[in-house]
Amino acid sequence: MNPAIRTFVRAAASVLVLGATATFAQTSSVKLIKTVNLPGYSGDFDHFAVDYDRGRLLLAAEDHGTLEVFDLKTSVHLRTVHGFGNPHSITVRKGVPTIFITDSGKEGPTIRDASTYVKKQSVAMTPGSDTSKYDAAANVLYVVTGGKDVNMKTANLEAFNPDTGAKFGSIMFQDNHVEAMAFVDSDPRIFLNLTQTNQLAVIDRKTMKVIATWPVLPAQQNAMVAFDPDQHRLYVVCRAPGMVVVMNSDTGAVVGTQPAPLRADEVQYDQVAHRLYVPGGEGYLQIYDTSDSNHLKTMEKVTTAPGAKTALLLPEMHRLYLAVSPGESKLMAKVLTYEVH
Repeated sequence: MNPAIRTFVRAAASVLVLGATATFAQTSSVKLIKTVNLPGYSGDFDHFAVDYDRGRLLLAAEDHGTLEVFDLKTSVHLRTVHGFGNPHSITVRKGVPTIFITDSGKEGPTIRDASTYVKKQSVAMTPGSDTSKYDAAANVLYVVTGGKDVNMKTANLEAFNPDTGAKFGSIMFQDNHVEAMAFVDSDPRIFLNLTQTNQLAVIDRKTMKVIATWPVLPAQQNAMVAFDPDQHRLYVVCRAPGMVVVMNSDTGAVVGTQPAPLRADEVQYDQVAHRLYVPGGEGYLQIYDTSDSNHLKTMEKVTTAPGAKTALLLPEMHRLYLAVSPGESKLMAKVLTYEVH
């Protein structure tokens, strides 16, 4: 080939490669489609919940002491419900006319009308009710209570009937900081983060007995966890340093790690698409590919907003919602809606 032609071909190939790289870098799996400002808010938001029956998105404004209600399709802010202390988790069930809201403040946990949010009854529970997760097959709600936020040296996992508030049982942990849990219908175990002692408790949820306790060795302040039963993997999100620790869900063995946002307060998992989403208060969302169970891969970091550390993923709607907490700053509180590709 003529040297001049060879040089031209190489230059053209380089331009094509650079162009392809630039196009790839600009392509994200999530796209911001709506921003809803919430002026006048301070402190932190906690968990989202979705109400499919009424087409609503619910958000617990933990430090503001309110429940925020949005239109599920448009993300428009519909109303603010007062009368809470420090609300945390919201349990909404399809076809059920009530919702269950945990509250670590003086109001305590309540069962409320799902349409009007009027309180129907208070629920007797150990102070400090926070994280909760619902077992639909057994109709049991599991709630983390106690801990350092209510000046207790221990914390509990308590089981309740979400319709009546009747208590089925509880487990006490010698740990003053217990965070999120994970379980699925097809597996009888609960995986619960014992954050103070840097361990993961494995619990038989039918007998309410601890069957194993696994150390989370690579990092501290393990707070969130996602469970993939098909791949026998746990994705434990830690805060010191920010890290996703991948563990074998049968043995507790650590099989890998990846960096994560430092100020994460949620993890969302799409088991079908093999995508793990970790929002960080530093202002970015980290997305991981879990398709290879032995090699967790970071796909991308998406710029969001400072304080955007709470999320809800709705794969069937191709939507991801982020709550932007102003914290102690004077930044604007927001809810960001993303389209997920």
